[in-house]
Amino acid sequence: MTPHQYCQDKAAASGSSFYYSFMFLAPAQRQAIIALYAFCREVDDIVDECRDPVPAHARLDWWRQEIARVFDGTPTHPVGFALQEIHAPFGLSRERLLEVIDGMAMDLQNRRYADFNALQNYCYHVASAVGLLSAAIFGASDTRTLGYAHDLGIALQLTNIIRDVGEDARRGRIYLPLDDLRRFNVSEADILAARASDSFLKLMAFQAERAQMFYEQALAKLPAADRKNQLPGLIMAAIYRDLLRKIAKTDFRVLDRRVSLTPLRKLWLAGLTWLKERKG
Repeated sequence: MTPHQYCQDKAAASGSSFYYSFMFLAPAQRQAIIALYAFCREVDDIVDECRDPVPAHARLDWWRQEIARVFDGTPTHPVGFALQEIHAPFGLSRERLLEVIDGMAMDLQNRRYADFNALQNYCYHVASAVGLLSAAIFGASDTRTLGYAHDLGIALQLTNIIRDVGEDARRGRIYLPLDDLRRFNVSEADILAARASDSFLKLMAFQAERAQMFYEQALAKLPAADRKNQLPGLIMAAIYRDLLRKIAKTDFRVLDRRVSLTPLRKLWLAGLTWLKERKG
């Protein structure tokens, strides 16, 4: 199995919405973004699969060393070989790849976030850093595109957090800022026990409004010259905003279930966004 085939299999097995945004890329770009996505899956899986933080930190440290080997030309992992092949042609930053690993390490250290500033720092590492790397692969000719990629990453991660409130709570994690919980009179115990209420509904509506604000900020920052290049991100925005609307229609029933879009719906949104941008 070649390194890129390994990455392809890793990405396909995830079933993520991100895979739908890769369909319209040129072969070299598709290969590069799949390699980046496979890297993200490798380090994210460490946090998901390893309950003991000590070996998990050790495995993340191994990946930090592997990134150093990627840039030194001596990788040992299939994903490392794939990254070695693409990092120079697409201008991928070693620092941003390491930031992604640092974001995964935050999940081993933090189960709560005091306020939105703390949460936004986490979202930057696990999502915006990936968005900035992705924007480089897609082609960013204007520095304003970096602001778009940053804000889109925040918006996507906030949507994930809203969708996964119940699932995260069952793992003992609460990503909603604690000062927001106090503001809306929702306790940590309410979240952990999956107790829905009018207060919880108002809390979640506020979180959704914040996510929508970041989508709007991101799209406003994207210069016209880069819109076609950044089509994968626009597809992701369309899919995740649709997911956010669907969650809102359930009155934010996220404590006891996971709201999702069907693969057919995601494919339809991807095609619709492609046609819209092609006409534009």
